[in-house]
Amino acid sequence: MSNSIPPARTARLQTYSDASDPKTVKPRLDAVRREMNARGLSGYLVPRGDMFRGEYLPAHAERLRWLTSFTGSAGLAVIGRDKAALFVDGRYATQAPRQTDTSAFAVLPAVQGGYSDALRDIAGKVGPVGYDPWLFSPGDLEGLASILGTGRLKATDNLVDLIWTEDRPAPPEAPVELLGDNRAGKSRRQKLGELRNTIFEAGADALLITLPESVNWLMNMRGRDVPHTPFALSLALVPTEGRPTLFIDISKIGADAAALGADTDFAPIESLPDHLVRLGTNKKTVWTDAGSAPSILVSTLRDSGASLVEKRDPVLDLKSRKNDAEISGIRDAHRRDGVAMAKFLCWLDGVAGSAGLTEIDVVERLEAFRREDETLVDISFDTICGSGPNGAIMHYRVTETSNRTLVPGELLLVDSGAQYLSGTTDITRTVATGPVAPEHKDRNTRVLKGMIAISRLKFPLGTTGAQIDAFARHPLWEIGENFAHGTGHGVGAFLSVHEGPIGIAPRYHVPFAPGNVVSNEPGFYLEDGYGIRIENLVHVVAATEPRFLCFETLTLAPIDTRLIAMAMLTIEERDWLNAYHARVLSEIGPALDAETRGWLEKATAAV
Repeated sequence: MSNSIPPARTARLQTYSDASDPKTVKPRLDAVRREMNARGLSGYLVPRGDMFRGEYLPAHAERLRWLTSFTGSAGLAVIGRDKAALFVDGRYATQAPRQTDTSAFAVLPAVQGGYSDALRDIAGKVGPVGYDPWLFSPGDLEGLASILGTGRLKATDNLVDLIWTEDRPAPPEAPVELLGDNRAGKSRRQKLGELRNTIFEAGADALLITLPESVNWLMNMRGRDVPHTPFALSLALVPTEGRPTLFIDISKIGADAAALGADTDFAPIESLPDHLVRLGTNKKTVWTDAGSAPSILVSTLRDSGASLVEKRDPVLDLKSRKNDAEISGIRDAHRRDGVAMAKFLCWLDGVAGSAGLTEIDVVERLEAFRREDETLVDISFDTICGSGPNGAIMHYRVTETSNRTLVPGELLLVDSGAQYLSGTTDITRTVATGPVAPEHKDRNTRVLKGMIAISRLKFPLGTTGAQIDAFARHPLWEIGENFAHGTGHGVGAFLSVHEGPIGIAPRYHVPFAPGNVVSNEPGFYLEDGYGIRIENLVHVVAATEPRFLCFETLTLAPIDTRLIAMAMLTIEERDWLNAYHARVLSEIGPALDAETRGWLEKATAAV
């Protein structure tokens, strides 16, 4: 089967309008409180997410953004009768106060892997706290109850939906697209067979899948329902015997996706609770992921008499271990992206000191170079292009309001990625735009040393990302510095640029396995000063030593040697850098024009 997915959209892949408007926050907060009072609630919770729990949301589901004016990819609003707070993690500590109305919402730090005790103060110490049961998992509710107190949480209507009635975007309508077996590496039937064995071995009669990336991977389908991640919003029930059911807006199943019907039944999403009730009535055992399934679905199963196996979605493990065809496609995507990055970095090197060059100019030129590849479908996230102090905002998104003109001598951080038909990329490079300060060299070299430490690491089977995270941080720890984000995240195969269950950070406790693809991206950030991050994607492979693993670097782009204090590198680190640059030139050079190849030869020269 050939791949039926068309190439990139003709429209601009990234826009620069400023979606934040703090002036809207107080009136909307007041409206939520009126709905709270009408229901006798002392508090109400608004997460940044929908029932599918994806990083990217369709526009009509951006409730937290609409309410708080905060545009980040993670957060929780807690609204009490007299107080309100927006909880964000370290990535957004700088961004969130600039976007919301801090007189309405106090911006407070989120607790990694849990909830802050401050929730109790905001929501009040007594009285019911409302939540939408489609937007919180049982795991979420357990954590919230431990802070707020048993019995205080109350499932209720979505109060934001009740007041967001004007100018609300319509739900997405893009059709489902099939991914060819040549790209997927396994047919739908093969994947379903392997999954059914896993379900049976767990003692379950059926598996409820609520994460669209798991459904799309399993069904060898893709879609365009959300920005930058090519999946169709859907859920699924997979029995050990019989046909699976795909719960989706059935109007999305057009002629191109009709082949799905050969082995899969279709049903509207709103009918899923009825299907679960039938499973319960028949005393079936259903596997659910308490960490991601909407609590309303889990409670429906329990209330109807079903037995539950509550374990992590097994598709996450299956799809994180990429097969040979997927890895081949991912390597192809990185070669294509390497060509675009070489053209971009060559161009940037020639114009970085030009008068009037802005962050938006840089982003648009990078997109233009990627668009030259006919297999480009989308970018994998909004490009982070931060010059000077904007580089210190870890998830900075340039807008027409924030757009800065590059100043020679400032650092420029560019974190970007693409969705090619063959795979997903994610790369960060920090580049010099003029004379380099000694402090910039020192911090950049420490970041590079951490990245090289992960790249060169060999580790025994059973090792987790939590165990190796410190290798990337140690050079910064030596001077009392750190960075407030994970060192790495899993990456999908023409799917989510951020995927579980593996990664490199204290929160990742799933062992690495051959086929995993993960980012390697330590950084350093000086608020109101500058930001540094260097990121490659790496692939977990078997090491030469028995029962050991190591990383194969996938990303192919030069690292700016002007920002390296060479005396700080060990011989082994210098050897790694020279070997990496030689490989970049060897694999990317033949695809470049003479001017760009000449630039790349200089950029990858041995040090």
